[in-house]
Amino acid sequence: MAKPRRSRRPRTTLVILVLLSVTIITLDARGGFGRITSGVKSVASDAFAPVRSGIDDVIEPIGSFLAGSVHYGAVRQQNQKLQDEINRLKLQDQQAAQTAAAMQQLSALLHLPWIGNLQTLPAQVIAYGTSNFASTIDIGVGRDDGVQLGMPVVASGGLVGQIVQANHHTSTVRLLTDGASTVGAVYGTTPGSYAAVSGEGAGKPLQAGLVPSGTVLTRGELFSTSGLNGAAYPADIPVARVTSSRSGLSSSQETVVLQPVVDLNHLRYVSVVQWGPSTP
Repeated sequence: MAKPRRSRRPRTTLVILVLLSVTIITLDARGGFGRITSGVKSVASDAFAPVRSGIDDVIEPIGSFLAGSVHYGAVRQQNQKLQDEINRLKLQDQQAAQTAAAMQQLSALLHLPWIGNLQTLPAQVIAYGTSNFASTIDIGVGRDDGVQLGMPVVASGGLVGQIVQANHHTSTVRLLTDGASTVGAVYGTTPGSYAAVSGEGAGKPLQAGLVPSGTVLTRGELFSTSGLNGAAYPADIPVARVTSSRSGLSSSQETVVLQPVVDLNHLRYVSVVQWGPSTP
């Protein structure tokens, strides 16, 4: 029986490996191996350069975006702090302006030349009550402070209204613009020039009735309380100024539109006049 032939492949492989080892040792001794590995590295670097460049093109914007997001958050936070500071300063300015206006109103209440010798009771406005036709304010004095129904209420410029409700420590004032308000007034220089100034509702101008047709009225002309016997108000308190005048539907009367001399929308302090029809 013939013996099987041994394969020469392992022996050939062994020879190749030995030759390769000898070659590598020789090249390394002569410095050639470094040139080969360097060349390999160079070829690999050149081969992967486009890939690396593409990765950089993707990574770099992402990094910039993340850095920008962090920076944007810091800027936004800083802007919010600045806006809060601006709002705080604005609030301080508003409060200072309101305080200055209140002080001005209080100081003016000490000098009311048209009140004469009548006693007044200063009061703070604590609430507004308005609707389409009604117009009132609540003040912080009442019966226990000497307030009575029907007493006039004034501010630095002139007439504000009349007490229509008096509680122990608060009162309600019907303003001139209230639809139920009517004030006997005088105007011009001609004796006997009487009118009735009435309200038309909150935020609306006043109307003057009983002014004869053809009466010449100039813009800004003053209407003041008449002070006739039995009138609800003492004489010579400024009430309103003319804004327009024209012949009305009735041939006997002018249509006269007036604006209150007092800014009724921004009252902080008023004075109750200690006066009634029987007051000397």
